[in-house]
Amino acid sequence: MTRLLLGVTLERICKAVLLLCLLHFVIIMILYFDVYAQHLDFFSRFNARNASRAHPFSNSSRPNGTVPSYGPAGAEAPSPSAKPSANQSATEKPLQPCQETPPGLVGRLLIEFSSPMSMERVQRENPDVRQGGKYTPPDCLPRQKVAILIPFRHREHHLKYWLHYLHPILRRQKVAYGIYIINQFGEDTFNRAKLLNVGFLEALKDDEEYDCFIFSDVDLIPMDDRNLYRCYEQPRHFAVGMDKFGFRLPYAGYFGGVSGLSKSQFLKINGFPNEYWGWGGEDDDIFNRISLNGMKVSRPDIRIGRYRMIKHERDKHNEPNPQRFTKIQNTKMTMKRDGISSLQYRLVEVSRQPMYTNITVEIGRPPPRLARG
Repeated sequence: MTRLLLGVTLERICKAVLLLCLLHFVIIMILYFDVYAQHLDFFSRFNARNASRAHPFSNSSRPNGTVPSYGPAGAEAPSPSAKPSANQSATEKPLQPCQETPPGLVGRLLIEFSSPMSMERVQRENPDVRQGGKYTPPDCLPRQKVAILIPFRHREHHLKYWLHYLHPILRRQKVAYGIYIINQFGEDTFNRAKLLNVGFLEALKDDEEYDCFIFSDVDLIPMDDRNLYRCYEQPRHFAVGMDKFGFRLPYAGYFGGVSGLSKSQFLKINGFPNEYWGWGGEDDDIFNRISLNGMKVSRPDIRIGRYRMIKHERDKHNEPNPQRFTKIQNTKMTMKRDGISSLQYRLVEVSRQPMYTNITVEIGRPPPRLARG
């Protein structure tokens, strides 16, 4: 009898272990397909690209989800020897507005910085991006024209990864965009907000049709392409949860990392402050300007607004600004006179690279601090 009970017990234990193993396998497979969904998407686009090569006038997908089009301005023109097929209509149908939620989005993305990255690879992966880092969806009419501005100095390594991830994301989002690197000339103290003011003006000089401006640090990569890089009815804060903050908003008034304002919203707050030299404070000043002008900050869902930061040491000549706390308290008094209306700089060079436009500027240096005592 005892042996019989022991046998029944062992049988039940074996069944339980088997069920646990099966449950574990199912969970692993769900996570696997969730994390690597974008790889499946890549292979489907790759197969479609091969099909399009066999049939050059078909409407199949090209790399990164774009389609060939010879109608919209800026799209590549057909070769002189190309002839329309018999079933191609003489007049092409007018393009429809891009969908509010683009159909080709992947969702959560696998972001890693261990693989070697080169600008040549970025260029190969994005053949539809035009000189200067510009792109227009060929299969629909974009709702906005977006200038993406990056304050920059000595971050070439980070820039390669940023371009590698963001170009495909932006194209899947059906964004008409241009990427501008605002490079601070010289080795004086860094001034992030002033560089972004410069980027606003220089982007409009390049294309006056920009009506939306995204301000992004070069070391922040979105982890979900449903975090749409566009402007909204209220100023937008995209980087809700960074990995360095445990994917949480550090405080309610945080506006750092990646943000977006329409042209009218930016002018309403007189742009960004010019007097925050060194690290910190300018984002809180911008948040104050938004609030003081009767607007509210909008944000994506915390599950979508996640970002990975490329780890790095503190930049030289970008030490914490000891005056930042005093300046933040005085935003109401300073925002009318300090901003886009008072901006002064010297344009050093504009260089249109294959994947971005580089704008090098000299923005001066911080005023001397009064000695205490």
